[in-house]
Amino acid sequence: MKQDYNVDAAGFYGVFGGAFVPEMLYPNVEELQNSYLTILQEKSFQKELQQLLEDYVGRPTPLYFAKRLSAHYGAKIYLKREDLCHTGAHKINNALGQILLAKKLNKTRIIAETGAGQHGVATATACALMGIECCIYMGAKDVERQAPNVARMKMLGATIIPVESGSKTLKDATNEAIRDWINNPVDTHYIIGSVVGPHPYPDMVARFQAIISKEIKNQLKGDPSHVIACIGGGSNAIGAFYHYLSNKAVQLVGVEAAGQGIHTAKTAATLTLGTQGIIHACMTTLLQDKDGQIIEPHSISAGLDYPGIGPQHAHLHQTKRVNYHSVTDQEALNAALFLSKNEGIIPALESAHALAYLNKMEIKPTDKIVINLSGRGDKDLETLTKNLL
Repeated sequence: MKQDYNVDAAGFYGVFGGAFVPEMLYPNVEELQNSYLTILQEKSFQKELQQLLEDYVGRPTPLYFAKRLSAHYGAKIYLKREDLCHTGAHKINNALGQILLAKKLNKTRIIAETGAGQHGVATATACALMGIECCIYMGAKDVERQAPNVARMKMLGATIIPVESGSKTLKDATNEAIRDWINNPVDTHYIIGSVVGPHPYPDMVARFQAIISKEIKNQLKGDPSHVIACIGGGSNAIGAFYHYLSNKAVQLVGVEAAGQGIHTAKTAATLTLGTQGIIHACMTTLLQDKDGQIIEPHSISAGLDYPGIGPQHAHLHQTKRVNYHSVTDQEALNAALFLSKNEGIIPALESAHALAYLNKMEIKPTDKIVINLSGRGDKDLETLTKNLL
C-alpha cells in the first residue's frame, strides 16, 4: 500500500492536523476550506501567480553548485537560492499566493504574524503591490532583534504591532493575529506564513511553496541523494521536500534549532523533545509540560523560535519518511561564517541550521546534496557580528 503523505479530506495527515477553532472563528476557516482548492485551480489565478513569480519574485531561483563547499565535504553540494527571491526569502511565494486568494474572496484587509520578519516583509510587499491594508503582529523581542526587517515593513506601508505578552516572540504574535481575525471576520484575511494553523493553511501554504522542489527537479540532472532544509514551522522544508515525498531514493532531512542544547531549557527542538498536542488550532507535536502548558522555545534564529511544528512534518516524522535532527545556536553561527567566507554568500541564521548539519553527516563522494538556502543574512548581521566578529 502506497503511503500517502498529503492531507486527507478532513484536513488531517494521519493523526495530525484538523481545525480546532473556537466557534467565533469557524466561519472564517470554513470559507477557506470550501473555496481554496477551487480558486487555486482556476486558470486565471494560476496565470497571474506564475507571472508574478517570474517577473516580480525572480523565479526560477538558481540551483547553485557550491564548488568550495563541495571540495571541503567531498561530495557534490548544491544550494537552492531562495535567498535571491525578491524580499530575500522563500516567504514571498506564499504571500503572493494568499494575497491573490484574498482578492478572490473580496477581502480588503490583511493581517499576518512574523518572527524573523521575512514573512512580514513578504506580506507587506504583496499588500503594497496590490494596494491592500496590511497589519503585522510581531513579538516585541523579535522587533528588537530584527530591526532591519521592521524598517522594511514600515517603508512598505504596513502597521507593525509589537506583542508584549508571553515570550514576546512568534508564538505570541500568532496568538494576537488570531484574536484580530476573530474580531474582524468579514473584511480580513489572515496570511499565515508557515505550514501551521488550522486546515486548510498547512496544505495551502505547502502548495504555494512546492514551487521550490518543482524547480529543483527541473534544474538537477537525476535525483539528489539528500535534500536538507531548516525547520521552524516548516514551510521552506515542505517546499523543498514536496515533490520528493513519494521518491524513497531521496533522503529528506529537516534541521531544527537545538538552541543552547537539547539537554537545556533553552531549545526549540520540537520533534526531538515534543509530544502530541494542540497549538494554534491544529493537532501536532509541540513543546509542552506534563500539564499541557507550552514550554517557551529558544533559538538564536527568530524564524525557528516556535514551540510547535507543521502537522505534515509531525506526520512525516512519525512515519519516518523524513529524518529530523537539530543543531545548536553556535553550530549555526559557525556554519553561517563558513559559507560567507568560502562561497561569498551570507545566509540567514535559519538557513545556517541546514548548512550546519553537513558536519553531522556521514558524507560519501557519490552523494549529491541539495540544501535549501531559504533566506539571506542581511537581517541577521547584528547577531552574526556580535557573536562571531
